Amino acid sequence: MKDRPLFDDHEDAVLNGAIAGLVEVETAIAALEAERARHLATAMRVALNRTRHRPRSVQEREMALRSIAAEIAVALRGNDRTMQRRLHGALSLVDDFPRTFTALNDGVISAAHAEAIREVGVVLTDPEVRAAYESRVGERAAIDTAARTRAYARALVEELRPETIDERFAAAEQHRRVWIDDDVDGMARLGVIDGAAKIRAMYDRLTRQARAVREVARDAASSGAVAGAGTGTGTGTAVRDVRTLDQTRADLLCDLVLAGQLAVDDTGEALPGGLGAIRAHVAVTVPVATAAGRDDRGAIVDGQSPIDADTARQLMAGAGDWDRVLTHPVTATVLEVDRYRPTPTMRRRLAARDVHCRFPGCRQPARRCQVDHTHDHAKGGRTALSNLAHLCTRHHTLKTETTWTAEQRPDGSLVWTSPLRRRTVDRPETTVAFTPGPELTPRPEPPPF
Repeated sequence: MKDRPLFDDHEDAVLNGAIAGLVEVETAIAALEAERARHLATAMRVALNRTRHRPRSVQEREMALRSIAAEIAVALRGNDRTMQRRLHGALSLVDDFPRTFTALNDGVISAAHAEAIREVGVVLTDPEVRAAYESRVGERAAIDTAARTRAYARALVEELRPETIDERFAAAEQHRRVWIDDDVDGMARLGVIDGAAKIRAMYDRLTRQARAVREVARDAASSGAVAGAGTGTGTGTAVRDVRTLDQTRADLLCDLVLAGQLAVDDTGEALPGGLGAIRAHVAVTVPVATAAGRDDRGAIVDGQSPIDADTARQLMAGAGDWDRVLTHPVTATVLEVDRYRPTPTMRRRLAARDVHCRFPGCRQPARRCQVDHTHDHAKGGRTALSNLAHLCTRHHTLKTETTWTAEQRPDGSLVWTSPLRRRTVDRPETTVAFTPGPELTPRPEPPPF
């Protein structure tokens, strides 16, 4: 399956030309985005200047800014509220994140990268700390996607902020809420803000339940049996279930909130306990000093969202099993994962190293991925950490069924080569927020629970 297809060389040349053209266009767009930010920042300075020369009330100062935002919005056929937010953001980017602005102007990063760096880093008020943040996250942005850059930036901010995550979480938790926004065509949106661990657990449980419903429906369809509701749970209609995963998740959530239980559960005979027995799974990385109660540095859930130390310790205490991850004291690269209960240690080490799918730009969590032999096992590839990596179903299939290839370096980096012989390096994640301090020994004692 891996032999290179007999594509027309002319078509390859045309495709290479198109890709080169797209890269050139994106670089030009980035420079234009920087130019737009520069003009918006200039307008914002005018607005601020008009409020400084004469004593004015808060309302008068706000009106001065609103007037300029409306002026620009009308000229650009946009929304003045949106324009006011963009004025603030542009001035912050130009004045507070000069390295990021320069990288955008030079086409090294995109506007999405720049916004991720600015939006996440704006909480760093110390100029020296912010400069250090910019330098480190800028290196990542130049070689990775905006989504991965944002996740890296969040972890880095957790390392650099002087306040502990516990202090910030205690304040932020007071703002937990549920809200509703009207949409079009008789639809509406329900939103909720709460602790990251709870929200991710809720989403994971809904996803697991929805997948179970779809799997039972597929099995029933393949056997010729009737498969549940067709357009949503609770209808009771004996028709084929054609809902998407998103639609199924939404229906399950409505059932759980409105009825307190699932109105229709077609998995009862296929799953012990049915959908109600499905529990949420989240992966939590906790610094050893925090786990032992010697520090309150926060943890990371699913490799993306920071959580407070108390929540992390509660999750560890209630978990059926957990790992000890040892990292390099300088690079924070995962060196070893110990298990306190018997388990496939190799998979655990791999999950700790990869965090997510290792195809460039993909952030599918490792627990939802497949473990792939970088060098095909059927062709002599070893079942060793140096030859294994997590790939989601989509990218595992891409590697197997097309001429995309991957080569693994000793540090765990994957060098991907496309059918057009373009090479891209995907490096393993590092736990940047949890670099051990000098007071920790290489092998600290396990937590007291």
